[in-house]
Amino acid sequence: MACAEKYIKNSICNLEGKTVFLNLPVPTLIQHALKNDEAVLANNGAVVANTGKYTGRTPKDKFVVISSTIEDHIWRENNALMSKETFDHLKKKAEAALADKTLYVTDAYGGANPKYRINVRFIGEKAWHALFFKQLLIRPSKEELDNFEPEWTIIDLCEEKCDPAVDGTNGEAVIALNFDEKLVLIMGTQYAGETKKSVFTILNALLPLQGVLSMHCSANQGDNGDAALFFGLSGTGKTTLSADPHRHLIGDDEHGWCDTGIFNIEGGCYAKCINLSRENEPEIWNAIKFGSVLENVILDENGTPDYTDKSRTENTRVAYPLEHIENARHPSMGNHPKNIIFLTCDAFGVLPPVSKLTPEQAMEQFLMGYTAKVAGTESGITEPQATFSTCFGSPFLPLKPKAYATLLKKKIEQHNCNVWLVNTGWTSGSYGKGHRIHLKDTRGIIDSILDGSLENEEFVKEDVFNLFIPTKCNGVDTKILNPRNTWESKDEYDTKALELKEMFINNVKKHR
Repeated sequence: MACAEKYIKNSICNLEGKTVFLNLPVPTLIQHALKNDEAVLANNGAVVANTGKYTGRTPKDKFVVISSTIEDHIWRENNALMSKETFDHLKKKAEAALADKTLYVTDAYGGANPKYRINVRFIGEKAWHALFFKQLLIRPSKEELDNFEPEWTIIDLCEEKCDPAVDGTNGEAVIALNFDEKLVLIMGTQYAGETKKSVFTILNALLPLQGVLSMHCSANQGDNGDAALFFGLSGTGKTTLSADPHRHLIGDDEHGWCDTGIFNIEGGCYAKCINLSRENEPEIWNAIKFGSVLENVILDENGTPDYTDKSRTENTRVAYPLEHIENARHPSMGNHPKNIIFLTCDAFGVLPPVSKLTPEQAMEQFLMGYTAKVAGTESGITEPQATFSTCFGSPFLPLKPKAYATLLKKKIEQHNCNVWLVNTGWTSGSYGKGHRIHLKDTRGIIDSILDGSLENEEFVKEDVFNLFIPTKCNGVDTKILNPRNTWESKDEYDTKALELKEMFINNVKKHR
């Protein structure tokens, strides 16, 4: 398929004379992925791909190029910086690698709100990566594609490995973002999530400078227009809990909050599949069909996905467009939120399953972003580890935390939002002794928050973290509301709780 002259002129790399497939429809991309032996088809119609060595993001290999565009705002302690000279070397390496490859190009938007969206062009060597990008970002109409002018370009050479001694990288993979050239280079990793998170990182730099809060959260909205935000890292339940049959899904991972309300940055969902069941997560289960992309999921001899099999990784994933969720909002925008929910997966097992936060506690929890890294979410993580991720998304934050926290505080005050801390992690003991809070209980808590009933219950202050916890919650066993009551040994609980509290105190000091 020959490139249009307009396309060649506007592309950051010269693709003239190369074999390029531009904006292929979903069925054709699937045909190419199967023909190229990049993937297979499950019996539910989904494409199934293996991402090889990297079955999760690799944060140590992500760089921001030293740039005049955001140099005054960059959070240097959080972002590995790359010199322009090293980036230019990698760009030449990429251009050489592009010379003899068949390329797949997909144009998409980052941001459902036309006022704040960016035009992104994806150039990659695998059809299934192009399919992933097409389904996860916002798909322009045919008329919009005819007049599409790319602002940013992502070059994804997933099989082109780097040599740290020669290329100036930390390993064989690299993700490098250049804000001056509006170019992202990805090499050496087949994990497709790096592409969508690159778009998120770009908008995390651009939106706050326009007075728009960018957020690592999911969002939904009720029939009465009551929107809700769910903050949290991978594995805390953002996707599962926001996919509610009684509410309209706005998005599962990345959003902006501007003067007119909230909007999705993406056009699809990226859900964890481990132990997925039709009974517990029917919306996600039913969304996995033709057009969806399964990553690292094992198929049985009949081509049926085995979501309990974690032999390849615990971080099995599915990507699907919002249209696969029956009650998703189109376009994916909503009102100002009434409730904001901070999700944490507490591996210590000492945080209550729900607590209502004061404005001061809300800012502390937002800046701490406490959770546990769940097995498989990042390379090398094999069991939950306590971690603090500022603003519930520090790996994707190019700006200093104050840029996000100031905007969130302002918007909470302006729109009188309720803020809640919901623990989806362990109870009755810490990891290895206790068990994860049952999904039905967490759903009961979320339902009570969203229908307004929990707000009207009596709250008491617990002794360790000074959190306000309800004395009862509709449909939830009262015993679990105070985590200390679930431990056999109260002394062991007290020890673990004070251990986590000390970590909280030390982390809060960093942001004062």
